[in-house]
Amino acid sequence: MKNMGQIMKQMQQLQARAEEVQAKLAATEITGSAGGGSVLVTLNGKGEMRRVKIDPAALSGAPADLEIVEDLIVAAFNDAKAKVEAHASAEMGKLTAGLPLPPGFKLPL
Repeated sequence: MKNMGQIMKQMQQLQARAEEVQAKLAATEITGSAGGGSVLVTLNGKGEMRRVKIDPAALSGAPADLEIVEDLIVAAFNDAKAKVEAHASAEMGKLTAGLPLPPGFKLPL
């Protein structure tokens, strides 16, 4: 078994790399879409909304169309959020690859 000093050093290195990954995720932008691309929502890697784009053709003026566009915004956000979560999980998986962690264990980083 490794001595405690080595384990602590490895944990500090892991913490530093995790902070780098978090900063990289914050700078990453991921776009979700709905309605065949008529509504686009862009989030950063932390899940914070950055932009919403709506194709003007989606807004013909009828009140029913407005409800559809509102639903498309929600769907595009959910699409972007799922992509962000998958990307973040993959990036953190790279960080912990090779560590002898039990299945389902999450580091407090």
